[in-house]
Amino acid sequence: MIAEDGEQLGVRPLPQALQLAREAELDLVEVAPNAKPPVCKIMDFRRYQYEQQQRRKESRKKATNVVVKEMKYRPKIDIHDYTTKTKKVQQFLGEGHKVKVTIMFRGREMAHPELGRKILDRLAGDVVEVAMVESAPRQDGRNMTMVLHPLKQQKPKPAKPSKPKQEATPESAAQVTPVAELEVAELEVAGADGAVAVELELEVEVVPALEVVPDVEPEPAAGA
Repeated sequence: MIAEDGEQLGVRPLPQALQLAREAELDLVEVAPNAKPPVCKIMDFRRYQYEQQQRRKESRKKATNVVVKEMKYRPKIDIHDYTTKTKKVQQFLGEGHKVKVTIMFRGREMAHPELGRKILDRLAGDVVEVAMVESAPRQDGRNMTMVLHPLKQQKPKPAKPSKPKQEATPESAAQVTPVAELEVAELEVAGADGAVAVELELEVEVVPALEVVPDVEPEPAAGA
C-alpha cells in the first residue's frame, strides 16, 4: 500500500486500507493489480483521471501523422506525363509526406522489368535534393514499388546586418601610419679601375611629425 505522498505503508488488510483512505477523504485505487500482493495507492481518483487525459492529449500532439501518398507510372510513359507526375511527387515530398511510387506492368510488359527499374532510378535522381529512397525498388506481382522519404529541410539562417562603414576624418587620417617610401641613393665604390657609381633602393619609413606643445606656466594671481 502506498500513501498519497508516496510513503510505503507496507502490506495492509483491505478494511484497514479503506479506513485510511476514508480518513484522508480520498480514494483507494489499485495501481498494480497483477502484482502479488496487489498494490493500491491513496489518491484523488478524479484528479488521477484528469491527469491521465492530459498526458494522452500531450502524447497525441507530439505524435506526427505520416501520410503516404502514391503515384503510379507505366513502363512506357511519355516524357510529358513523366514530368507532370514527377512534379506532383516533388510537391508531396515538399509537404512532408512519404511517396510510394508504383510501376504498373501489363501483359508482355512483365517480361521487361528493367524498364520499370529504369524509371524508378531516374525518379530517385530527379528528387535527390528533397528525398531519399527509404525502400529500394522491388517487384510485387504485376507492380514494382519504391518508397521515398522526404528530407528535413534546414531553415535558412537570418543574415546579420552589415555594420555601416565609418567615414575617414582628419583625426583618424593622422593616426594612420604612412606607407614606407623608396629613396634612391648613390654610392661610390672604389674598385681597381676607379670609382663606380651604384644606385641602391633604400626603404625609408616616413613617420609623421608629432606636434610638441610647450609648457605654459600659470600666471600669478593678482595681488600676489
